[in-house]
Amino acid sequence: MKKNLILTAVAVLTLCLSACGPKQHAEPMFWTWLDYRAGMNFDSVCTVMNQSGIDGVMLNAPTPDDYRVAVPVAKAHGIKVFAWLWTMNLEHDRAKVLSEHPEWLSVNRLGRSLADTTAYVDYYKFLCPALPEVREYLNDKIKAYCEVDGLDGIALDYHRFVDVVLPTTLWPNYGVVQDREYPEWDFGYHPAMIEKFKAQYGYDPREQEDPTMDVKWRQFRCDQIAEVANLFAETIHSYGKQMGASPFPTPKMASRMVRQDWSKWDLDIVFPMVYTDFYTLDPSFAYDCTVENVRDKNPKTELYCGLGVNFGGRPQDEVMDELIKNMDLAFAGGAQGIAIFTVNNLRTPEMQARFKAYADSLRAQRDANGGRLPAVSVPDHADPDPFAHEGLMKLVEAKIASLAGAPVQLGEYKLVNEFNVTKDYEVADAVSGAKFLVSFWSYGDIVSGWDVKKL
Repeated sequence: MKKNLILTAVAVLTLCLSACGPKQHAEPMFWTWLDYRAGMNFDSVCTVMNQSGIDGVMLNAPTPDDYRVAVPVAKAHGIKVFAWLWTMNLEHDRAKVLSEHPEWLSVNRLGRSLADTTAYVDYYKFLCPALPEVREYLNDKIKAYCEVDGLDGIALDYHRFVDVVLPTTLWPNYGVVQDREYPEWDFGYHPAMIEKFKAQYGYDPREQEDPTMDVKWRQFRCDQIAEVANLFAETIHSYGKQMGASPFPTPKMASRMVRQDWSKWDLDIVFPMVYTDFYTLDPSFAYDCTVENVRDKNPKTELYCGLGVNFGGRPQDEVMDELIKNMDLAFAGGAQGIAIFTVNNLRTPEMQARFKAYADSLRAQRDANGGRLPAVSVPDHADPDPFAHEGLMKLVEAKIASLAGAPVQLGEYKLVNEFNVTKDYEVADAVSGAKFLVSFWSYGDIVSGWDVKKL
């Protein structure tokens, strides 16, 4: 009798926890990236994630022991945890490696090493993936994190080379114009990389008239990154954990911009960083990227969409409207979930409640459909014509009007220059006669940036 009473009490407690505690789902559908540091009130942050409907977190912490503290807290809130790790770009171990192994650092086309030069920012300290000792060092680091009990997986970040081309909206931040691939930002020319390429193809890529147009050389560097990613995948899977990654928006864009072809990685889940504010500023970019990713990703990889939550001085309702529009278009393109950067930018209870309502509605659709969202019909490629993107062209014409200082009546856009991924158009204002140069960039066959200059 006593035993039966105990079992009944356990059953009641289980039902209560099920009804009152955080709702569990087979797989998280809404994730966030988040920094973790010892001493922070992580329980409070997890409460905000629950209030926002976020059920997965990619957590960046300095040491495996930090995860041993954080993971049980997240689990108590029903939140899945991946370790968010920088790989080819050094982070928490940067000073140590720079001091002990400067020969491991990546080299650009001018022959300059990141051991004693800077690319954009001081913390860009990328390693050379062709070096066996680099691969061993990074794989051992992966193992140390995999040994954390309760950690669900590893999410790779900065698993690439330095940006040979930055997203267009970032050019003013660094005082650069990257209308082509310039040597100071074109990395992957470490002597070990050159020798490995020569052994396979029989020539030195630096001897080409324009190495940036050598498809074999570009893909070779992508493949070195892929080899290291798949070494990590083997290790991570041997521990019974999942591997994710936060790569550039599409494999084709990534291969051109940072020598990163993530379609060849053995990923379980991918969170491409489709930050519209970095590229066209128009939500159609989220749709275009997702369409391409459905087609080009590893068939075994579950596709999510990584989105930014950016205020830029705007009211919170406008920020949320934009975020929801981006999420709608990502799901319309075939994504199975969303990651946001970051939950901290859902700053108010109203924003959190609105995000949760959206997340819950999508989860209900997924649950009603047997664990996956209903299939959507999408084209096999994104439309590369900028003039077919209504929202984008409204932004372009608003910029022209801003430069003109008055409303404009624009004539026909005339193509005046075309080079590689760049197309320049000239357009005139019928009112003032002023002329404007409108440039579009299409990395990876997607409209990925634009600019306007008054002539």
